[in-house]
Amino acid sequence: MFKHILLPTDGSELSLRAVDTGIELAARLGARVYTFHVIAPFPASVYFAEFVVANEPTYTQEAIANAERYLADVRQRAQAAGVPCEGSYEIDARPYSAIVGAARKHQCDLIVMASHGWRGFDRLLLGSETHKVILNGDVPVLVCR
Repeated sequence: MFKHILLPTDGSELSLRAVDTGIELAARLGARVYTFHVIAPFPASVYFAEFVVANEPTYTQEAIANAERYLADVRQRAQAAGVPCEGSYEIDARPYSAIVGAARKHQCDLIVMASHGWRGFDRLLLGSETHKVILNGDVPVLVCR
């Protein structure tokens, strides 16, 4: 059935529940997992150019440190379950696009990810990265709440 499962994570409890579900599924199927984190680019502003230049390296260093911590947590969970795990992070303003790209690049045949379950006006305003992955990807997506 599924042999290579993509586990996007943002480090939140909700995404870690999806990670645990994906790892459990991988263990049952004898599959491997690939964990992935998307870092939002530093928000630049023309009006604060001097401030931006001074703080972009700090933002990037902290964001990469967080990404590495999130990925290490997933690797540790996978290792405890006896599931092979690799992972990486990428900087992209469109997380859904990076997730779909990672699934293609690493030949994943399933994506397991969380959804906050926003409805109505909140969904309209905030959007849903999970929904965008479903619409733009070409592999099945298991959505966890």
